[in-house]
Amino acid sequence: MSDASIRPRHPRPRSLPLVAPLRLGRPSDTWFKPALSVVAASAVPQLTLLALDRLDLVIYTMAGSLCALYGHGLPYARRARTLAGVVLAMTAGLGAALVTASLTHSTAVLVAVGALLAAVQKAGCDATRIGPPGHVILTFVSSAALFAPQRLGQVPAHLTLTLAAGAVAWLVCVGPALIRREGPERRAVARALAAAADRVADPGPRTHRAAAAAVHAAWQCLLASGRPTPVRRSLERLVAHAEAAVTPSDTAPEAEADRLRGLAAQTRGRGPVPVPPPPGPQEAYGIEHAELYGIDAERAALRDPGRRRAARRALLRSLGPGSPLLPVAVRTLIGCALAGYLCVALGVGRPYWAIVTAASLYQANVTLTWNRTLQRTLGNLLGVLVFAAVLPLSRTTPLALVLCCLFFGFAAEALITRNYWLGSVAVTPMALLVLEFGAPHPAGELIGDRVLDTVLGALAGFLAAALVTNRRAAGRVERALEATAKARTEAERAAGRPPAERARARRALTASLVELREAADTAAGEWWQRALPEQEVLAAEQAGHRTLTATAQRPGPAARAPETRRGTTVPAPSIGAE
Repeated sequence: MSDASIRPRHPRPRSLPLVAPLRLGRPSDTWFKPALSVVAASAVPQLTLLALDRLDLVIYTMAGSLCALYGHGLPYARRARTLAGVVLAMTAGLGAALVTASLTHSTAVLVAVGALLAAVQKAGCDATRIGPPGHVILTFVSSAALFAPQRLGQVPAHLTLTLAAGAVAWLVCVGPALIRREGPERRAVARALAAAADRVADPGPRTHRAAAAAVHAAWQCLLASGRPTPVRRSLERLVAHAEAAVTPSDTAPEAEADRLRGLAAQTRGRGPVPVPPPPGPQEAYGIEHAELYGIDAERAALRDPGRRRAARRALLRSLGPGSPLLPVAVRTLIGCALAGYLCVALGVGRPYWAIVTAASLYQANVTLTWNRTLQRTLGNLLGVLVFAAVLPLSRTTPLALVLCCLFFGFAAEALITRNYWLGSVAVTPMALLVLEFGAPHPAGELIGDRVLDTVLGALAGFLAAALVTNRRAAGRVERALEATAKARTEAERAAGRPPAERARARRALTASLVELREAADTAAGEWWQRALPEQEVLAAEQAGHRTLTATAQRPGPAARAPETRRGTTVPAPSIGAE
């Protein structure tokens, strides 16, 4: 790719922020879903073990229960498969740790295995883009199990407990499909409409990128949702409407933004899904919906066995020698091993806490890793103070201990979307209280060990991130530029083709622009790499968005915004009430 006219800039280590990573943000609109799910998934096995007087087995059921934290942004069909995979991955990691712990008591071997498992789990979660909480939960469970007393004959029974608790977590997370089948799709589409409203109200590169990303996420959610239903058909039309609404029109921006926000509120709610007018010229209104948006052909392609085999091969290639994910996995391996061995050499604490602390730091680049280092350290240090305050209460009765763990599990998910450090304030006492299920430990020893292990893990983890380079991040940007140029050419060629082909070409271009922005942001926060074609990236984004605007089908007659009469909301035309 030629960039003779571009003057590339070599990234240099920049001053690392101290305050910005600690600022609180707005909570996620679905924070309560993982919070309630993990409580429900944990309460069933823990209360059962309490009734059987076997709370010493909670560590094994908790491994399965924590799987309830995953997949809440996915449609239920995809969520069911994803959660099953998470449960199996959790069980495999736990099994490897338990077998290792039963075969050797060498701390050096245990630390090495813990670091290797953390690196594999990090690479796997990044390659599959599983989303939060990522590899951290898997590493927490496997690392803790490595240093727990274990006999080889106990392993099958303990893994059975994990699978049973994982099955409960699966039911808890998939069960709501019986009540609100299209709930995840409705939320994804509502986010796209809200992002489009922000773009209309405040035009600019930031809001345009956010709208493109939200629209892309909504289409992906609908594609993965399974067979079409009347509600999903209406949601598809809403996404297309959000996509077209960001193009220039004669409507006043304030009125258009308010109308889009009204559609978003109705879509997110429990009532009927609002239906905007179909896009395109009046003569296209009679075209069948599937032909208009071309989404059924993409759904069929996703179910094609050949397409699935190609996706699996692409997943394996993403972990190959040239992958930009590989340096991050190497950072995880080296950082976790360094943290564990440093902890052992100094004779302090429990090595697995240092391993988990280091593993939790690694993000897409060095800058984000630094942010997570600050957040994790502050959250853990405050968390041990909370633990010291609640420890006397937790030791009053076994039921009090169970309830304290459930409370902190809920609080962690309720707070972590505001900022990671705030969630860590609740995660830390929960992790320390888990040790109480086996036998009480001296409070001063637990607190002192956790503080020292946190500091050692954070120092070792960030040191590895700074020293292990990821020069492949720039290569990802170059590949994304080529893909964007190809997608833009295809979208321009499809301008005179049937509506379905135009829609598919536009979705492909939107996906390439989202990938380009993600690759550019990742590379911009990375150190010690070759030149970044920043101006070329900006030019490609501008050209891509111009193509999206030029090929957009403007909506037909404006859909009525919700009207209010004497405090009563009159919804827009609707279809498919849930």
